[in-house]
Amino acid sequence: MSDLLQRETVKPGLVRVTLNRPEAFNSLSEGMLAALKHELDTLAKDDNIKVVILAGAGKAFCAGHDLKEMRAAPSQDYYEGLFKQCSEVMLGIQRLPQVVIAQVEGVATAAGCQLVAMCDLAVAAESAKFAVSGVNLGLFCSTPSVALSRNIGRKEAMYMLVTGEFISSDQARDWGLINEVVAKESVAQATEELADKILKKPAPALRLGKRLFYEQIETNIARAYELAGQTMACNMMDETALEGVQAFIEKRSPNWQK
Repeated sequence: MSDLLQRETVKPGLVRVTLNRPEAFNSLSEGMLAALKHELDTLAKDDNIKVVILAGAGKAFCAGHDLKEMRAAPSQDYYEGLFKQCSEVMLGIQRLPQVVIAQVEGVATAAGCQLVAMCDLAVAAESAKFAVSGVNLGLFCSTPSVALSRNIGRKEAMYMLVTGEFISSDQARDWGLINEVVAKESVAQATEELADKILKKPAPALRLGKRLFYEQIETNIARAYELAGQTMACNMMDETALEGVQAFIEKRSPNWQK
């Protein structure tokens, strides 16, 4: 594990990965992106983990890209490579077999807001704020717009992108960017409680369901139903689903082994 990340096993099946550059507001340096990519690749191979919590150390969840690093040696090739590296990390979160919950206790701006949007679920403090503020620097948040526009409505997304203004946690919840808003001192607990609900569910259904959810949402409705039907058929043949259905028929609790 890189010093840029901290990993904690909260309980069986649940880990918390914390961005650990508090002095730089957990900005996504090349090193941070590389560490995240390595960690995601490692988690993807671990069948014992069902849920991953992504948090940020210090005052911010994530302030986006490291602008000082970006200005050190500017070139078209460098920037294209950097944004490709970032996109691979963002897609890695979506492709991860485990459910990923963002634990947001501070500001999430630009690529940091993108990071929240790419997580499957999100819990935020009342004091947390969200923005895609690159336009204030003359840099439209193009890559964050991809994730943002797949979470919230077009008008809301465009408002954030062209004004660069912060929105509150309550607005973020109402617009669909996050799931829950709680007191700052309760964010970790509330995130773990949400994770506990998921931990009770069988892993095969979670893995199949997450993959299908994102695949079908990017295609036309006929193809989406085709993919969904194939996924449900595969799911139904899994021993956990067979046990769950049989338990329902017999009016008992299912005895899931995984």
